Amino acid sequence: MKRDAQTIIDSPEFKDLVAAKGSISAVLTIIMLGAYFGFILVLAFNKELLSGMLSPGLSVGIPVGLFVILLAWGLTGVYVFWANDKYDSAVNKIRQGLKRSE
Repeated sequence: MKRDAQTIIDSPEFKDLVAAKGSISAVLTIIMLGAYFGFILVLAFNKELLSGMLSPGLSVGIPVGLFVILLAWGLTGVYVFWANDKYDSAVNKIRQGLKRSE
């Protein structure tokens, strides 16, 4: 069993898959952190920008905050789509390759 796990870990396909997963995770994380901290920094240092009124009872900050929330959902959806489409098929391909080599 340990030899099988080590074979998977040492395979170039697995290393490429780990690198791709790290890359997509890093990009999506940076986008989300940029949006979130950008919103917080604008709120902290330029309240007037977000407190401007679009209509009575609706300031600019409400749709911008809603956008940050929807962006989080959207980025989660992008990751799930990528994982289901690319990642899972790559994992299955690695597994099948190892089964054939036994």
